[in-house]
Amino acid sequence: MEVKSFAVFCGSKTGMDHLFEDHAEQLGRIMAEQNISLVYGGGNSGLMGAVANSVMNNGGKVIGVIPEILIEWEAGHKNITELIVVKDMHIRKKMMYELCDAAVILPGGNGTLDEMFEMLTWNTLNIHNKKIVLLNSNGFYTHLIAHIETMFVQGFLYEQWQERLIVCSSPEEIISCLA
Repeated sequence: MEVKSFAVFCGSKTGMDHLFEDHAEQLGRIMAEQNISLVYGGGNSGLMGAVANSVMNNGGKVIGVIPEILIEWEAGHKNITELIVVKDMHIRKKMMYELCDAAVILPGGNGTLDEMFEMLTWNTLNIHNKKIVLLNSNGFYTHLIAHIETMFVQGFLYEQWQERLIVCSSPEEIISCLA
């Protein structure tokens, strides 16, 4: 299946390591160059804003999906291709999954992890079979990856987790993993 759109889940803050924002901007540039549309949470702050602005600045297409409650908090992005306002977070996540061909997880907080684990769970349950890529920028997710391995070793996962979650260390690697 040809990948024409990525759902990118990431922080509405930039974090402390400048590499996180650099990777978000690099990913946005590469996506625009490869004609891969961005589907994301619709915000204009943090890594969300960085990846969206980069896609737009490089001539790409960006679809934001934001729930009413977060329009003020995440500063709904007004300079993207399309901003869809939905009633709640559940509708947001479902719509993002439906609009994407694959998902990319950048550094972020609780919301980012919620989105990643829900997508992994849906994948395991065969609700969808979209590839999920975790960008481990400067080791940000190393401890989480170790914990997921522990869940597998301890018998809590039904299959090797690497069958569902691809780990990459650079934006360029994401494109080659999904090609």
